[in-house]
Amino acid sequence: MPETIAALLQQAHQARRERRPADAHRSMLEVVALSRSAGTRRELIDALKGLGQIERDLGRGEAARPLYEEAVALCRAEADPLLLAHTVRHLGDIHQDAGRLTLAEPCYHEALALYRADPGTPKLDLANAVRPLALLKEAGGNRDEARKLWAEAKSLYEATHVSAGVDECAAHLADLDRAKPRT
Repeated sequence: MPETIAALLQQAHQARRERRPADAHRSMLEVVALSRSAGTRRELIDALKGLGQIERDLGRGEAARPLYEEAVALCRAEADPLLLAHTVRHLGDIHQDAGRLTLAEPCYHEALALYRADPGTPKLDLANAVRPLALLKEAGGNRDEARKLWAEAKSLYEATHVSAGVDECAAHLADLDRAKPRT
C-alpha cells in the first residue's frame, strides 16, 4: 500500500502542477483515505496539506482550514520541527486570508520560532514565513514592526535570488516610508 500512496501523491502533485484541480483533488482524497486506513502518519500529513492547498487554489480557504488544522495536530507528534513550521505557517495564511488576524499571528510567531531555532532552515522558507507576518503587521498599522520584517524578508529573498520577493519587499518598504508620519 505505501507504493500506491506514493504513486497517488505524485499523481496528485503532477495534476496540480498541470492545473487540473479536479484530478488533483480526486487523487489527494484517495491518498487521505488510504493513509488513514494504513496508519501512515507522514503520508497523511502530506495528503492533508496537499488537499488543503488544492482547496486554497480553488478559492475554498474555509474547506482548507480543517485539513491544515488536522495536519498541524499530526505534525506536533512528529519529530520534525521544520515540517510543523511549514504547516502552521500555511494555517496562519488561511486565517489571514479569512481576516482572522488574531488567529494568524500566533501561527506565524510559532513558525518563525521553529525556523529560527533550526540552523538547517532554508533561507527561502524563513523569508516565506517573515513575509506574511510583515503583511499582518502592516495591515494592523504597526509600521515600525512591519518595516523591520519587510527589511528582513528582503534580505533573505536577496540571499536566495528571488527577485519577485525582493521587489515585493522593496515596494512595501517604499510605501511605509511614504506613509511615515511627519514630526
